[in-house]
Amino acid sequence: MGGMERPISEAYFQEAKRHIPGGVSSPVRAFKAVGGTPPFLVRGEGAYVWDADGNRYLDYVMSWGPLILGHAHPKVLARVRETLERGLTFGAPSPLEVALAKKVKRAYPFVDLVRFVNSGTEATMSALRLARGYTNRPYIVKFRGNYHGHADGLLVEAGSGALTLGVPSSAGVPEEYAKLTLVLEYNDPEGLREVLKRRGEEIAAIIFEPVVGNAGVLVPTEDFLKALHEAKAYGVLLIADEVMTGFRLAFGGATELLGLKPDLVTLGKILGGGLPAAAYAGRREIMEKVAPLGPVYQAGTLSGNPLAMAAGLATLELLEENPGYYAYLEDLGARLEAGLKEVLKEKGLPHTVNRVGSMITVFFTEGPVVTFQDARRTDTELFKRFFHGLLDRGIYWPPSNFEAAFLSVAHREEDVEKTLEALRKAL
Repeated sequence: MGGMERPISEAYFQEAKRHIPGGVSSPVRAFKAVGGTPPFLVRGEGAYVWDADGNRYLDYVMSWGPLILGHAHPKVLARVRETLERGLTFGAPSPLEVALAKKVKRAYPFVDLVRFVNSGTEATMSALRLARGYTNRPYIVKFRGNYHGHADGLLVEAGSGALTLGVPSSAGVPEEYAKLTLVLEYNDPEGLREVLKRRGEEIAAIIFEPVVGNAGVLVPTEDFLKALHEAKAYGVLLIADEVMTGFRLAFGGATELLGLKPDLVTLGKILGGGLPAAAYAGRREIMEKVAPLGPVYQAGTLSGNPLAMAAGLATLELLEENPGYYAYLEDLGARLEAGLKEVLKEKGLPHTVNRVGSMITVFFTEGPVVTFQDARRTDTELFKRFFHGLLDRGIYWPPSNFEAAFLSVAHREEDVEKTLEALRKAL
């Protein structure tokens, strides 16, 4: 098999570009980093998706992470159908959001209160506003290569030198606002300690991806995690952005897996079971600053809407009832990692495969890949060959070298073998 034809997707893409910026509702979907036409997907089941041309693909994008149970899980669909028969949304409190909040608290025992929103961006944006409102401090710290959504204060990159203020990484972000974000290197504990020593009393919060998925997969070092927790001595709040890792790396996410002690956590993706839902959550004394209890304002028309709550609740129930899923995903991930390394070594290609549980990235550079600077050494031209070689053989890998690929419990050992066989032919 090879060279899948996609004339219907091509026609859809041309039409979409006349009505939607770039023809897509999120930039990475346009295939700008890899070239070519994105398949327009019309159906998903288990580990597979189908495009408008009828081509079938083994899916490692999994809607960018939410679908840990696979596409169209019957129990999730049944719960959503049952809920939609009673109405789509009410803009009022609903029993389902109470049930889902209780489930979040079981997964994250440090959490006292949960506020639901509709997207990861809303969750991180709200958590940072809350941190500033709680501490009365202006500055936040983020790390290069960590992505926390597209709120203005987070579309910021490092200036020249570790102690300089952030500069905008997107048009439309005022420089004055960007300066309130300090951008440091991920996995540089000494750099973080230096900033805390110099400016700790001005910093409201540090926001971080515990395991990075948006620069490809980057794994935190023990000393870096230690330095993060040392920030608490300065009154700085720790915000673990678990939009991607929450309920994926363990039922209690990276917080459970790595033994983290954050003050706030942001959740999304798996939390909504495939529908738009996210949350920020934390200790009572902090969360009670949120309106209507406190002075930090945040609201949303569709926040806690019944369909998303139903899909999320069904998903989390299945994950909690089947703790063996995480061992299964670890085993399958290890098989995929070992197989990718073997094939790439056979082909004599420079490579580093980073993986935690069911999140995995292939970097086309010699390792280790620990920081964002390391990740940027990847050979993106080689990645294009890898990506299109797989796509043309029915394997749908994320169309960017700086995005994690995801496994689900619907993936099987034979799917891993199929992927490795496709890769041998592709390269």
